[in-house]
Amino acid sequence: MPRLADKRLGPMIFWSIAIAVTAIACAALFYAAAGRTVNATTGEMADQNRHFRLALDAIEADERSGKLDASQALAAKGELAREILRDKAAPDPAPARSFGQLQLLSGLAITAALSLALYAFLGRPDLPAQPLADRPELVAQSLDLDDAVARIEARLIEAPDDLRGWQVIAPAYLEMGRFADAAEAYRRVMALSAPSADLRTDLAEALLLDANGAGSDEAMDQLEQAVAADAGHVRSRLYLAAEFMRLGRYDQAQTYWQQAINLAQGNESWLPAARQGLAVAANDGVDTTAADQAEMIQGMVGGLADRLYAEGGSVEEWSQLVRSYLVLNDRDNAQRAYDAAVIAYPAAFDRGELDTLALDAGLTLNGDDQ
Repeated sequence: MPRLADKRLGPMIFWSIAIAVTAIACAALFYAAAGRTVNATTGEMADQNRHFRLALDAIEADERSGKLDASQALAAKGELAREILRDKAAPDPAPARSFGQLQLLSGLAITAALSLALYAFLGRPDLPAQPLADRPELVAQSLDLDDAVARIEARLIEAPDDLRGWQVIAPAYLEMGRFADAAEAYRRVMALSAPSADLRTDLAEALLLDANGAGSDEAMDQLEQAVAADAGHVRSRLYLAAEFMRLGRYDQAQTYWQQAINLAQGNESWLPAARQGLAVAANDGVDTTAADQAEMIQGMVGGLADRLYAEGGSVEEWSQLVRSYLVLNDRDNAQRAYDAAVIAYPAAFDRGELDTLALDAGLTLNGDDQ
């Protein structure tokens, strides 16, 4: 019952405030537009008294000069007295602006009534603002990832060319394990924008995950295009090297391991794994173990972490780091990365995808403080 009372009380408070504000605004407008009369009555009475005094003086002067006898002067004075009485009995003329004020007051009343009636029909004071909620990055802030994705999917059905919607939903699909859907979403992003090396590598990653170790020709093609498009792109070269190792094509794997190593600054955490991969490829036929692969991934993740903690980065890069730690089942580092991202981007509006990812994985906001 208290919750029901609170729900009813909210709209009542809103309407009370709305009516009060409307009334104050109308009163202020009416007061500002109303006419002003300053000492008009006093001036008019003074003029009238002066007129009657002059008329009486004229009658008395004519009586003294003999122009009027006593009876004629008395009749003239009587007529003047009746004129004074008629003037006093006549109602005061209405101010010239009374009709204009009445029109103003009526107009304000009609405007206020129409405004309140229109909002009563169209408005919802009990709901939050809607336009912002239509944005896909805000929808993704929902604590329920499935619900957020469903809402974005519904929006994309209505607006299939919404680039931002596809950009948001692609990594969400990846997090949910819907790798085929993630790949299709990345394809839509590429169709609606210029395909970058990063975007091609993201698509390749989704395809390889969907293949579940079986490999993907399309993924290899995307990785090779990413390498050709960006001579300094490391991630695509590392993926290619790992895939060629899986295929036993060690010469090509050796080429991409070497290219990635040449692009390194020397302090990247993935360098030891890349050097080990290069050594294995050079030995022709010694496959990498699961431990080697895990070390390579750890090295790639560590390199990204080192750069973000030292130099900062975009919220998308922080999201990638948190996701990588979660895939590696390293929750401590995932929480630490999430805390650092929240500090770097304190406004929740900027962290839609990141918050969804972290909260769905069970991470906590400001976990280091708890």
